Amino acid sequence: MNRVVHFEIAAKDPAALAKFYTDTFEWKIEKWPAPTEYWLAETGKEGSNGINGALMGANEAMGPVVNTIGVENLDAMIEKVKANGGTIKSPKMAIPTVGWFAYAADPEGTPFGMMQPDADAK
Repeated sequence: MNRVVHFEIAAKDPAALAKFYTDTFEWKIEKWPAPTEYWLAETGKEGSNGINGALMGANEAMGPVVNTIGVENLDAMIEKVKANGGTIKSPKMAIPTVGWFAYAADPEGTPFGMMQPDADAK
């Protein structure tokens, strides 16, 4: 079974939104050294219930919130999404040292991400 493992919140001003979530919910949020605006959000202590996520630069194609589902084989899941009426919104991409990622949407257009862990991804 594949579970939601990460969320993303689109933000016009990620730094300001990071302050809101930190001040309101006491999340630990730090800018990730990436070529895009991406701020990692730690929402609780390791081993506690829940998931961590990120704030990212606004992306109209993806919507305001995106949940990412952990998968074992991204290529196979891309084909399965398409076969079941979903669409792929971005090509498979490497997130160096993390894994392989793609954005997709369900048949109603709700966006989601899929992540295949791979420390060797480049």
